[in-house]
Amino acid sequence: MQKPELLAPAGDLEKLKMAVLYGADAVYMGGTKYGLRAFANNFNLGQMEEGINFAHQHGVKVYVTVNIIPHNEDLVDLPNYLKLLSKLRVDAIIVSDPGVIRIAKETVPDLPLHLSTQANCTNWAAAKFWADQGISRIILARELSLKEIKEIRSKLPDIQLETFVHGAMCISYSGRCLLSNYLAGRDANRGECAQACRWNYRLMEEKRPGEYLPVFEDERGTYIFNSKDLNMLEYIPQLVRAGINSFKIEGRMKSVYYVATVVRAYRQCLDAYFNDPDNYKPDPELIEELNKVSHREYFTGFFFGKPGSEGQIYQTSSYIRSHDFVGLVKEYLPDKKMAIVEQRNRFKVLDEIEFVSPNLPSFKQIIKRMWNEEKELIAEAPHPQQILIIEVDNPVEPYTMLRKRKE
Repeated sequence: MQKPELLAPAGDLEKLKMAVLYGADAVYMGGTKYGLRAFANNFNLGQMEEGINFAHQHGVKVYVTVNIIPHNEDLVDLPNYLKLLSKLRVDAIIVSDPGVIRIAKETVPDLPLHLSTQANCTNWAAAKFWADQGISRIILARELSLKEIKEIRSKLPDIQLETFVHGAMCISYSGRCLLSNYLAGRDANRGECAQACRWNYRLMEEKRPGEYLPVFEDERGTYIFNSKDLNMLEYIPQLVRAGINSFKIEGRMKSVYYVATVVRAYRQCLDAYFNDPDNYKPDPELIEELNKVSHREYFTGFFFGKPGSEGQIYQTSSYIRSHDFVGLVKEYLPDKKMAIVEQRNRFKVLDEIEFVSPNLPSFKQIIKRMWNEEKELIAEAPHPQQILIIEVDNPVEPYTMLRKRKE
């Protein structure tokens, strides 16, 4: 039984490093063009080179998204861009359009091609077609059940299969959506989704202008589009037995705290399962970890059948968040039992702070004393990215996260 790859989002260089240090086997990133997250920070070529080198030094693979649905003008610079990616030693590119696939095969024939979920691969015949075109990995449509995935695996034992296991869902069929384009003039299929599916819709009758009626679901359907978030942490054995090669976490536009926390939870559960599969049980503390990041209500997507109304949230598109990410350790001073911390959200003396590290045990402590960069005692840290010195009860390491329960 092969251990699946844990694949994490890298929306920028810091998120890439956090994903790598907190346990990802691979990361996926986008450049400034050709990816489907135009409003993520993304990577210029210099940052991409630094990120790829950092990941490879830690034995982590890097995949780059080239999965927009392109128009003619998008193809002009594509060959040169693909050659640059090959020179930077990316491990694969993620593609969806047949034209992009053709240009990639002609331009960078040795660069592995992963088929994006945007290509809507939902059956074994389509998977075989794409394999025949030189695709080495299929990122399956989110709309597949475990039963369907198992059938694809049985028909194609040698193709790599990747599927999303955690994060935001799209109301449209694996992302092919015109709602954003129609309502906001932003093309979701070229990376500019306005997330119109999350908006609050009400109905106004033609002859009663200004009189708004709520939109609700009945047995005939719904006009409410807001989906719950996917969370499959409790079902790792079932995912493994379905023959999935790569567990993908959504979230290139999420925070570094989100990326690190989710990756860490899946890493520990996945390792625990493979260490003792016969006696494995999901760790309740790790399940609870996923409630400490910003999220919508969780569900299991399409893995166990079509969710219907159970997959929707009708009241609000707001996130649930029980904890705030308040700081990141830059350096540990063991002789003084102090940590140099970069503040990310306001906290103060006498707050209870939890320290979560890539490799060391987590712990909680009350902040007793802290100093600013001028070594002046301060009672609170109100300024974003302020550098602080804090007494710590236990050893910490760089990239340790500080969080506290929301007040």
